[in-house]
Amino acid sequence: MTRRFQAAVLRSYEDPFTVEEVALSAEPAPGEILVEIAGAGMCRTDLAVRRSAGRSPLPAVLGHEGAGVVVATGGDPADGLAVGDHAVLSFDSCGHCGNCRAASPAYCDSFASLNLFGGREEEPPRLTDATGKALAPRWFGQSSFAAYALVPARNAVRVDPALPLELLGPLGCGFLTGAGAVLNTFAAGPGDTLVVLGAGAVGLAAVMAATAAGTRTVAVDRHPERLDLAERFGATPLAAGTRGLAERIRRLTDGGAQYALDTTASAPLINDALRALRPTGALGLVARLHTPLPLEPGTLDRGRSIRHICEGDAVPGLLIPRLIGLWQAGRFPFDQLIRTYPLADVNEAERDCDGGRVVKPVLLPERPERPERPERGER
Repeated sequence: MTRRFQAAVLRSYEDPFTVEEVALSAEPAPGEILVEIAGAGMCRTDLAVRRSAGRSPLPAVLGHEGAGVVVATGGDPADGLAVGDHAVLSFDSCGHCGNCRAASPAYCDSFASLNLFGGREEEPPRLTDATGKALAPRWFGQSSFAAYALVPARNAVRVDPALPLELLGPLGCGFLTGAGAVLNTFAAGPGDTLVVLGAGAVGLAAVMAATAAGTRTVAVDRHPERLDLAERFGATPLAAGTRGLAERIRRLTDGGAQYALDTTASAPLINDALRALRPTGALGLVARLHTPLPLEPGTLDRGRSIRHICEGDAVPGLLIPRLIGLWQAGRFPFDQLIRTYPLADVNEAERDCDGGRVVKPVLLPERPERPERPERGER
């Protein structure tokens, strides 16, 4: 059966998205689910495709922070998911390499090929445009800037149907990355100190998670409104252009931060963060570096370390429910960072995101009226 629906298609690296009809001719295979998308967050990784120097195949349907309702499965248990379940979608992983078996799916041996550069080798493209031309294989196992997404079931995390499903998608990547860096990578807790460089979606998620963990935090950004948000969520704000930034951070953290998280890829800020660490302190990088990173003399002295963090070192099936629980307790108010847009306004959402006018855009596909689905167990 061919399913036709609206999707935001990126056809070239320079042009706007076009919202158009696409066709999905495949039903879910074993281990897959078809999800009707309720909302999909827009992440800067989606927008970075424009700067990928041709490595990401186009035309493509992007989107990798989807959430929605399962409308079909591949006929097997599909990792415990059934028709009618509500699910948050996260990144793809193979499930059988050494890192996946060691509960480190973000470091899957096939992460790049599954998520960034064209999907699983054994899978042909399944989406086509109105002329029958194939679109690129699914992005991050999702391609969720669309009314429907065909995804591996291992990407999906079942959630309570009473939750506001259309807002949950960013928990699958951006918010997961920032919070996971604090809660998983650093395992920060009461008495620890953290400096967060960049108060965007990832950085503010880190601030919220640190506050929930009882960690004292300094947030650095160049936008006053972002610093206001960081302060609202429990951080001490500090302007990025502050003279003697490293020394100011050391004073605010009683001699130096134990942890630092950089979301900016700014070499000067990274060096400031390293100088602001106490002995044995650790700096995590989540932004992709596009140029060599010059480290100034002494920045890695006295046991300080630096490493890249992918997807918050998270197992999505464990961290997403934890973050939802914190949100329900009023301790991880990620919904305050979201502004929703109809899918048709995808280009406005991109402009607002690039311009810093919104922290986390979420796209809402148009959903046709239909009878209410039966509750799980009543089918």
